[in-house]
Amino acid sequence: MAFDGLGRLHAATADGAVVRLDARGEPSVFARTGGRPLGMRFTADGTLLVCDAHRGLLSVDPAGRVAVLSREAEGVPFRFTNNLDVARDGSVYFSDASSRFGQADYLLDLLEGRPHGRLLRYDPVRGATTVLLRDLYFANGVALSRDEDFVLVNETYRYRTRRYWLKGDRAGAADVFLDGLPGFPDNLAASGRGTFWMALFTVRNPAADFLHPRPGVRRLLAKLPRFAWPRPAPYGLVLEVDESGRVLRSLHDPGGLRVRQVTTAREHDGSLYLGTLHEAWIGRLALGPP
Repeated sequence: MAFDGLGRLHAATADGAVVRLDARGEPSVFARTGGRPLGMRFTADGTLLVCDAHRGLLSVDPAGRVAVLSREAEGVPFRFTNNLDVARDGSVYFSDASSRFGQADYLLDLLEGRPHGRLLRYDPVRGATTVLLRDLYFANGVALSRDEDFVLVNETYRYRTRRYWLKGDRAGAADVFLDGLPGFPDNLAASGRGTFWMALFTVRNPAADFLHPRPGVRRLLAKLPRFAWPRPAPYGLVLEVDESGRVLRSLHDPGGLRVRQVTTAREHDGSLYLGTLHEAWIGRLALGPP
């Protein structure tokens, strides 16, 4: 999801559309990427940047025309371009969840349990993409700090968030920002108040924790029909964390009665907007103080 300069909400759908909601909440198709759009952000000039799982990093102009900005880095094609954030100088920080498995096979990435993900930076002046971090376990949500001194990226299948330093004495170094998360972290979004919203796809479960240290069991499971694979628990979960990694609040829907499998949480005008993997709607929650 992304909001343009007029406050209009844009969301991606599984059929490759970017849908715009007007002031009354009525949807219309703004663009079609020809792939599967996921993470999106607007630039200062009104261009929409899109991570498309199938086509790479895209730009969409105000008329809805789509162009490909980047498809590979270091000679390795993107297989699952996922999420992004845009710096004030126009640099685009984005994730390729896996260089081995595409979106349709994301569970195979979990079962293989190897680090195929990367954090990348696209330079719009040079038109070049560089790799900042490699060997990530399903690189997912990306968000810049308020002063843009670091950028965060989730490692979904390791229940943690990594931090890559962009400025200062630690520039170019990386460390663990959050570890031992209670679920599978998906997308990240800066609130604009010096905090981050983290959507967690579902909570951790005993089956997944059992599988992590057992590659032999994972290989056997991957050979079984997919209906026999572990299923995510129905649960809605979002965290707000500050720039030191302290959790300020957690929002829960146990059992997923109202919202579940949250993949995106974005704050706008005092409300939190929630996107999900399978539902055909967007949730909105009025926010009070932490």
